Amino acid sequence: MGEEKSIIAVENLGKRVETAEGSLDILTSVSFSIKHRESLAILGSSGSGKSTLLGLLAGLDLPSQGRIELAGVSLTELDEDGRALLRAKHVGFVFQSFQLLTNLTALENVMLPLELLGADAKNPARAILERVELGHRLRHYPHQLSGGEQQRVALARAFVTAPRILFADEPTGNLDSRTGAHIIDLLFQLNREHHTTLVLVTHDAVLAERCGRSIRLESGRVV
Repeated sequence: MGEEKSIIAVENLGKRVETAEGSLDILTSVSFSIKHRESLAILGSSGSGKSTLLGLLAGLDLPSQGRIELAGVSLTELDEDGRALLRAKHVGFVFQSFQLLTNLTALENVMLPLELLGADAKNPARAILERVELGHRLRHYPHQLSGGEQQRVALARAFVTAPRILFADEPTGNLDSRTGAHIIDLLFQLNREHHTTLVLVTHDAVLAERCGRSIRLESGRVV
């Protein structure tokens, strides 16, 4: 039996931006791979390049050099529409700031990714909101929900399409420690149930230990 193919492969990745002071290398010579169903924490202090790396892995931005393969497709060879389609099919997101649409109810926020795919939306959205204990909040708007409830809506939205890959960027950064611990428990439960590959960006070493593997960034390099 051959070695399991990586669902994410990164080779010699670099990201350079131009500033008023000249060129700045945010990422330099980053290489690693992640297998299907694996959980990987990307650790590092603020400014180490974690969120930039996550954006590149998800095809939200393009690297200055190197190659990224996501679900067997080279991101660097796709145009913006192609990367968006790949994300819609295979990727879920959970952000520190929840990123819910304020003019949509909890149910409508979770239905949205399925509607964009042209899939049946209401029943799966309702079911996963009940799974995250928000069946009584379907008609509530984000401003009517607590921070923890908003992040549970965001988790439901991320998992409703059964993504192959989930990217989570400091998902408890705006929550108190007790609420954050509940959200992380829920994240890992859903991840196991859906057999998803998890890439988690965090500065929290204790949280990173819950992942199967971790890498640390310092000044844009893997150390």
